Amino acid sequence: TVTRFALPSGGQMRGRIIGHEGKNIKAFEQLTGIQILLDESGESLQLSGFNPVKREIARRVLEMLLKDGNIHPRRIEELTRRHQRRLDDEMKKAGEQTLKEMGIKDVQPEMVKLLGRLLFRTSYGQNVLMHSKEVAYLTGIMAAELGLNEKIARRAGLFHDIRKAVDYEREGTHPEIGAEVATRCGENWEVINPVAAHHEDIEVTTPITILVATADALSGARPGARRKS
Repeated sequence: TVTRFALPSGGQMRGRIIGHEGKNIKAFEQLTGIQILLDESGESLQLSGFNPVKREIARRVLEMLLKDGNIHPRRIEELTRRHQRRLDDEMKKAGEQTLKEMGIKDVQPEMVKLLGRLLFRTSYGQNVLMHSKEVAYLTGIMAAELGLNEKIARRAGLFHDIRKAVDYEREGTHPEIGAEVATRCGENWEVINPVAAHHEDIEVTTPITILVATADALSGARPGARRKS
C-alpha cells in the first residue's frame, strides 16, 4: 500500500512539495486520492493508499513534478488528468496483449480493462497479472492431460483472481466480488465457479475449479514467486 520516493538532497524540494500554507500537498492528495507521508529527515517521502492504480498515477505525477520543479495546483491537476488517460490506455493494451498471448477471445471490454489493472496489483510481492498468466498455462496443461476443455480451463485460470482488480474499491467477500464480475461480463458457469470457489469458499461444481486451485498453489509456492520465498 506504500510507494517510496527519494528526494533530492538539500531539503528545498520538501518545502516546494508542501507549498505555501500546504496548498500543493493538499491539491496533490485531493486530486490523486493518495496521501503523501513526509520523512522527518527530508530525504524521502511515501505515497500511501490502498488503490494501486491511483498510487501509480500519483507516483508518475510526483516524478514529473520533481523532474521539472514546476509545482503548483494547476500543474498537478493537468498531470493527473494526463497520466490517468495514459494509464487507462496502458491497462487496456496489457489486457488485450494478455488475451492474445493466451489465445482467449470473446471477452467483454470491462473484463479486458480489469485484467489490465492486475498489472499494477501485487499479492505478497507477486505481480497478479503475471501470476494469473502462470495459473492459466498450468490449468490448461493439466486439463489437456485429463481430457477436459483446455480453452475453458485456461480462461478460468486467467480470470481466477479478477476480483483483485476491484476488491480495494468495494465491500464484499472475494468469492462474491469475483463471481459478480464474471457473471456481469457474460462468462459461463465453468469460468464463474473457479473464480468464486478456488479457495473453497463456496461449493465446487466443476473439476476445472480443482485444477485452478492447484495451479494457483503452484504459482504462489514456486521459489522466488513471493517475498518469503
